[in-house]
Amino acid sequence: MKNIGDLQRMAREMQANMEKAQTELGELTVQGTAGGGAVTVVMTGTQDVREIRISKDAVDPTDVETLQDLVLAAVNDALARSKELAAQKLGGVTGGLKLPGF
Repeated sequence: MKNIGDLQRMAREMQANMEKAQTELGELTVQGTAGGGAVTVVMTGTQDVREIRISKDAVDPTDVETLQDLVLAAVNDALARSKELAAQKLGGVTGGLKLPGF
């Protein structure tokens, strides 16, 4: 077993690596789409929505519900991709440990 000093050093290194990875995730983006690209959501690796693009063809004033569904689907797609990106990025930092909130 390692001594307490080694464990503390490892914990500090892991914390520094985690902070670096989280900073990088805030700068990386993913795109979620719906309706064959009619709606696109750009989201960071920290799940901040940066941009929503809606094709003019997707806008029908008599059918707002479809547009709402497309936006929701695109946001959920981007969120899933962002979570996958975060898992990949943080998995290397934590050595595969499942940490709450990450």
